[in-house]
Order: sequence, then C-alpha cells, then structure tokens
Amino acid sequence: MFKHPVFSLTKLGAACAAVAAIAAVQPVHAQAQTPAAPAATESAANRSPEMTLQATASSEVKQDTVRISLSAEVEAPDQPAAGKKLTAALDDVVKRARDTKGVEVRTGGYNVWPNTNSKGKIGTWRGQGEVVLESKDFEAAAALASKLSDKTAISNISFSLSREAREAEERKLLKEAAQAFKDRALAAANAFGFSGYRLSKLELGGSGGPVPMPRMLGAAAMAKDASGGYSPDVPLEAGDVTVSIAVNGTIVLQ
Repeated sequence: MFKHPVFSLTKLGAACAAVAAIAAVQPVHAQAQTPAAPAATESAANRSPEMTLQATASSEVKQDTVRISLSAEVEAPDQPAAGKKLTAALDDVVKRARDTKGVEVRTGGYNVWPNTNSKGKIGTWRGQGEVVLESKDFEAAAALASKLSDKTAISNISFSLSREAREAEERKLLKEAAQAFKDRALAAANAFGFSGYRLSKLELGGSGGPVPMPRMLGAAAMAKDASGGYSPDVPLEAGDVTVSIAVNGTIVLQ
C-alpha cells in the first residue's frame, strides 16, 4: 500500500528537476543570439570625410551720407530762463532748416549748467544744444549749415554708408564669395584625392567696417567770420568703408 505513493512522488520530483534544468539553459541560449557591434564600427569607418571651408569677398565703397552737428549756446540769470532760451533757439533753427529738400533735420544733445564765480556761488546759467543735419546731398547739407551759421557753430562732422548702398554692394559681393567658395571646395577635394564634393552646411556673414567716429573741429574751423557768425567752410570729403561677405560651409568629400 505505501510503496506506490512513494514511487509517484519520486517521479514527480524528477520531472520538476528536468523543467528547472531546461529553464536554466534558455537564458544562455537567448544571450548567445544578441547581435554583435562590429558592423556599426565598420560603417563609421567607411563614412566620407568632411571639411570646413571659408571664402570671402570685399570691396571699398565711398561713404554716401554726411552728418553735421550744429551747436547753439545761450546764457541766462537762472536755470529756467536758460532752458527756455535754449529751447527757443533750437526750435528756431529747426524751423529754418526743416523745409530744405534732401536734408533730414533733428535735435541732438541738450544741456544746461551753472556758472560759478571765484567764491563758488552761481552767477549765471549756460545752455548748449545741438541740431543734427543728415543727408546724402553733401552740397545741400553744407549750404544749410552755412545758412544757419548766424546762430549756430559746427561742433562735429561724420560720414557713413547708407543701408541701401551697403545692401546693394553686399548683393554684388555674394556672387563673388559663392563662386570663390565653390572653387576652393573643389580644389580642396582634388588635393586630397577626391573627384568632387557635396554641400553639408552653409552660413553667411558680413561686415561693414568700423562705425564712423565724429570728426571734432578745431578752434580755427569754428572761428567767427567777419559778420559775427561761425564759418562753416569745412571740406566735406567722405572716406571709404570696407564692405565684405563671408561664406562658411562644411563639405563632404566624394
């Protein structure tokens, strides 16, 4: 009676042991089928080389805009009176200049300060302000400055290149810079034993030279003439400014 159950339990234990052995073997088999990495390394080794290049084109362009600052000075016994007198003087200059064709007129700096005596007490107040003339017509700007010289003095003159002229020059230079980049890219590819290239990345940059600084005038240039006004007879000769375009890019050698 007791031998049959013992024999069944023994069989059941053996079956469980077999199942456990099969389960232990299966992870090892799955791990053996994981793909290896050498294929990705091999693909990276066969990748075409890349090269970064730059080409530029530039030209010297005559500055086409003049900016003339006219200074007006007043004196009064107190600060409110000095401010009121200076404002009236600047308004008068602007009204006289406003209708001049081809010349932009605007107010500039404005300052009122006290004059002190030897004892440190305020005696009078002085005021100084500016009216700025800006134009591409140098003759018109010079004539207007001369017309206003009875009440103002030239404090500085500066020249610049207008945005329109700069953009027009940059459009011309862009074609030159693009062709220079193509020539350089092909020459570089041939130098390294490749027959050609394809573009991967392109960037454009440019510069217009330094910002023009005002030209300060000496005492002789601002000296009063025979009529009591300030002489504006200053030569308006603009200089050149450099306009440039740069093409930066990455090429893939083929």
